Formats: sequence, C-alpha cells, structure tokens
Amino acid sequence: MANIILETFGSAVFNDRVMRERLPVDAYEALKKTMETGRPLDSGVANKVAAAMRDWALEQGATHFTHWFQPLTGITAEKHDSFLSGSRGGSPIMEFKGKELIKGETDGSSFPSGGLRATFEARGYTAWDPTSYAFIKENTLCIPTAFCSYSGDALDTKTPLLRSMEALNRSASRVLKLFGVETKGIISTCGPEQEYFLIDRDMYARRKDLIYTGRTLYGAKPPKGQELDDHYYGMIRSRVQEFMRDLDRELWRVGVMVKTEHNEVAPAQHELAPIYNTANIASDHNQLTMELLRKVAHKHGFKALLHEKPFEGINGSGKHDNWSISTAEGANLFEPGSTPRENAQFLLLLCAVIKGVNEYQDLLRISVASAGNDHRLGANEAPPAIISMFLGDELTAILDSIVEGSEYEGKKRLDIEIGVDVLPHFPRDTTDRNRTSPFAFTGNKFEFRSPGSSASIAIPTTMLNTILADELDRFYNELSGAENFNEALDELIRRTITENRAILFNGDGYSEEWVKEAERRGLHNLRTTPDALPHLLDPENVALFERQGVFSRTELESRYHIYLENYCKMIHIEALTMIEMAKKDILPAVSTYVRKMSEVVSCARSIADVECGFEVDMIKRLTSLSTDMYKKMQNLEQLSESCGGIEQRDADRFRDVIIPAMSELRAVADEIETLVGEKYWPYPTYGRMLFAVE
Repeated sequence: MANIILETFGSAVFNDRVMRERLPVDAYEALKKTMETGRPLDSGVANKVAAAMRDWALEQGATHFTHWFQPLTGITAEKHDSFLSGSRGGSPIMEFKGKELIKGETDGSSFPSGGLRATFEARGYTAWDPTSYAFIKENTLCIPTAFCSYSGDALDTKTPLLRSMEALNRSASRVLKLFGVETKGIISTCGPEQEYFLIDRDMYARRKDLIYTGRTLYGAKPPKGQELDDHYYGMIRSRVQEFMRDLDRELWRVGVMVKTEHNEVAPAQHELAPIYNTANIASDHNQLTMELLRKVAHKHGFKALLHEKPFEGINGSGKHDNWSISTAEGANLFEPGSTPRENAQFLLLLCAVIKGVNEYQDLLRISVASAGNDHRLGANEAPPAIISMFLGDELTAILDSIVEGSEYEGKKRLDIEIGVDVLPHFPRDTTDRNRTSPFAFTGNKFEFRSPGSSASIAIPTTMLNTILADELDRFYNELSGAENFNEALDELIRRTITENRAILFNGDGYSEEWVKEAERRGLHNLRTTPDALPHLLDPENVALFERQGVFSRTELESRYHIYLENYCKMIHIEALTMIEMAKKDILPAVSTYVRKMSEVVSCARSIADVECGFEVDMIKRLTSLSTDMYKKMQNLEQLSESCGGIEQRDADRFRDVIIPAMSELRAVADEIETLVGEKYWPYPTYGRMLFAVE
C-alpha cells in the first residue's frame, strides 16, 4: 500500500517538486517569493510558469484549463478553455500564456452577489492564487483562483480567507516580537473532518426529497437506528471499503493528504479526515474532497449525502474545523508545552481566543448558519447553537489559579490500569473530551464542531482568523507601551480571564440547565439562521472586519442578503417538494392500499360471515389519517403560496409558520407509512436506505 501512496500522491499536482524540475531557476525563485510574500509576479516570469504548466499538463493528458474558484453558491465553479489557439501547416498550436494564468474573466452577475452586481454589470474576474497548487482533474488543468467583481469586491470564500490570513500574520507577528520571537510569518492551519452518508444510488433516485433538497422530508423511524452503537468504528463493509480505497487514490492524486477513515455513529454514515494544512489549501482540498466524494460514490453505485441532517432521528453530519496557528518555521503556537502555567506566550494567545470568542460569539454562530444545519445543531452529538468554549479541567484550573493569584499544582498524570498484565500501562490524559462543546481546546488546537457537512470551512476559519487578529492588535497596543512588560502581561492575562469567563463551560451542552445558565451569563442563544444573520451587520461586527481589511460593509451586506435568500429559497423548495410528494405519491398510494383492503373485506364477506378486523381497522385508521394529511397538505400549500420573498420578515415567516406546518404534515405521513404495506409505499424506507449496503 505504501508503494501506491508513493506512486500516486501528488501525481496530478503542479507542486514544488514539479516546479523545481521544469522552471528556470530565476523563474522558480521569483514564483516562490510571490508565494511567500504575496508580491505580484512579473509578466515575463508568469509566461515561463504558464509555459511549464502547459507542457506538464499536456504530458498528463490534459486538453483544457480552467480557473477553479469558489463563488458564494457553496460549491466550486469552473469554465473550461482548451489549450488550442490555432493551427500552422495543419498542426494545432497549443498555447497558455501568463496573462491567461494570472487572470480570467467570467460572468459576475450570474453568481450570488447580494446586490454587489446588477444583471447588466456582468464582468467578474478570477485571479490566480499561487499559494495553492494547480492540479489536473478529468483532463483539465485546474488553477485555484480568487473571484471578484469589476469593482474589486469579493464574490467568493477564498478572498476573505486570504485577507484574514494576512491580518492574522501581521497581528500575531507583532505580538511574538514582544516575546523576542522572530519569524518569517504566522500561518493559520486547518484539518477538517468530513462526515457523510452513503446510500444506494437506485434508492436515492426514487426519493424526490433527496433529489430536490438533499434530505428526507418524510420517513418513519425504522425498528433499529443507532441505538446499539454497533456501526461506530465497526468493520467497514466490502463495498464501502472498495469505495474508500478508490476515493483515497483520487484524493492522493490531487495532493489531498487524507489519512483517517471509519464508520460513524449513524448507520450508513462515515467520516474521513486529512492531515493538517495551511488554511487556504485545507479549504481548497476540502472542496475537492466533497467533489470527489460525490463522483467516486456514483462510480460505485452509491450516492454520497452531504446534507447536515439527511435522516431524522439519527446523527447528522458535521465538518469539524480543527484550527490552529503556527510559525512559518513549523512551531505550533497553541502547543501549551509541559508547563502551560509558565508559558506566558501560550497563555496570552489563549486569552486572545477566549476574549474573541466571547465578544464575537454571534459571528461564529453566523459562520455555520444554514437551513440544513438548523436541523442538526443541539442533538445527536452535534453541539448546541449556544457558542461556548471547553478547555478541560487542567487548563481551567490553571486559569483559575491565575485569577486567584494562587500556586497551581500541576495535575499528576496517572497510569491507566487495565487489569490485564500483558497489556501496557499508558498515561491518562489530564482531561476528557466534551462532544457537546461547539468550540473545544483539544491539546494543541481548537476544534470548532459546529460547521455542517456541506459547508465551506473558509467561512468559519475567516471568522476565527479575523477575531484573533483583532484581539492580538489590542493586546499589542497595551503591552508595547508598558513600562514593565512582565507586570503588564500578568495584569492583561488576569483581567482578560476574569472578564471573559462566561464563555467557558466544561459541562453538558445539551442540558436544559445549561440553556438557563447561558442566559444568566448573557450568552447568545441564536437557535436558527434567521435569528443569527441580522447580527452580521451589527456595528461592532462591521467595524471589526473593516478594521482588519477582511470585509467591507458592502461585502458584509451582500453576504447577509445571500445567506438570507438561500435560507428562504431552501425552505420554500422543501415545502413545495413535500406538497408534490404528498399529492402525487403518498396520498394516491394510501388510496390504492385502502382500496385493496376494501376489496379483501368485500370478497371475504361475500364468501362467509367473517369479521375482517385487521382490514376494517386499517381502512378506518388510514382513511382518517389520509383525510388529516390532505388537510395539512392543503394548509401548507396555502401558506406556501403567500411566501416567496427573501427579506428578513420572509425568513422569519418561513421559520415560524412554514417549518411548523411542514412538521405537522410529516408527522401524519410518517404515521401512515407505518401502516401501509411496504410494496404499496412509493419510496424506499429508512430501513431500506440505511441498512441495505452490504
């Protein structure tokens, strides 16, 4: 297997090794300088890079190139152009120039812009991001790019992420200098864990709700769900294993360092996780991962579901954004060391994160807000909508000792005694893990567990980078002018902990007691997307992003409108899908089943004086339930006809009126499903979809 990795990994990537081999020394050094400093690339050098990239791509079998970008649709976009530029003597001329590499043009008005672009203002630009390597996907050279409007406004997720990384680099580097640490730069890193479901593709094709919305809008609970916990880390079934092996190879080819894969808690649910990478590259790679998940799944007869809650009553799918920062030389700045109580630099950075999360908890909630994620947050191992931080017992005790001015007696690491002599003893961690915490410190990184499966990690990572950069700027301004640095540092750390302890919580995030306690502490409880989104335009949030140069007010307003529009349209599509399924499929199926039952009763009674208790009871119950379902369907239909806007009041109405009406319709339909013979039911059941894969 090691040979496969060595032969496969990065084989479809124009990476540093390929650039060293194919670029002239001066061009290679100039490109590396651009990648490290962000300085523009000279046109002459760009031509050399483009020529080398073209020759390499042609040798790999590529026929086209595309600027691969991430508009605000949640998925990637690409426009393919062939290398063909003409012919000479009947032979094709294959060209790829520096200007084509550096900049592309596309229709900016046809992507979500939230008012940044009018339909008649169509021009949009894609700009090469040299910090993320080009790669080949299906005979096309893909060049990672940023996407902006004619006026320079960001129309994508990559541009703000890159801006936030620059802001964090600038702010953190200044703070480290106060500790005498010189570095070439500060890098934010990520390692997104990707959860997903695999179901049989043929069953997917028979479910209108999955096709139109990504989740099941109807579905009765099967006799077995995840109660036995027998799927988690269980033996991976042969067909799934073959899919995973194929997916590994495809991801390795394009340089994605996927490492871990296993069965998740829910039946038919799985997870994969990569090795950490620079935040920008990690974001690009996660987008690639989602693309290839779907593509490889199709090849193996599966459908990969990336919705946050495709099945009601069992675990939804998240994307844990494991976030940290390090120096360009590779030192992890969230590494506490063996004595974190004495590590002043670590404590200052930790305090900056604590203060930032406390002050901007609404932004972190907004960064994971979507119609799909609203169904997931708050149950089945997904964190609640209330943002809090878990630090574990040891770090919490350290912070308490700092506030109280007492000595911290380090927690002794104890050996775990398993009770079997042949097994080795090993030291127990000083703290457990909290699966209900949205934002948990896990040794040398923070695990933000709230993002949904289909989300771009660029959005929450941008928020985290920006928040930390701003807090570090404030810390720097206070410490740099201090007469006594150590005294000022001690005072700053103590004051920051004292003023922001409300955000720290190591307990059960699912409990009703925590909801009341969080309210007492003054924490936000933004349960739904319409509750959260308006806070994006709060004055202090706008000021934060403008201060750090990550978003302009105009760009923030555009995102507010885009997210709001997406929420409204998604719920509206779900409501219309439920109505169609009820009207065209479920109610007719019930009528057919009742008719069959009626024929059985009529036939039986024509032969003998029999009671037909089961059949008569089913006819009565189903007739009553189908009448109730029809009324609830009509109610939803009438309510939906009056909805269709995309403003805040429309989102509130979808949340308060449409979603409850959908829930009422689903409840009666799911009860009916438990009564109708399976061969008459128009859709594959939960049991069939979740347990059919062998």
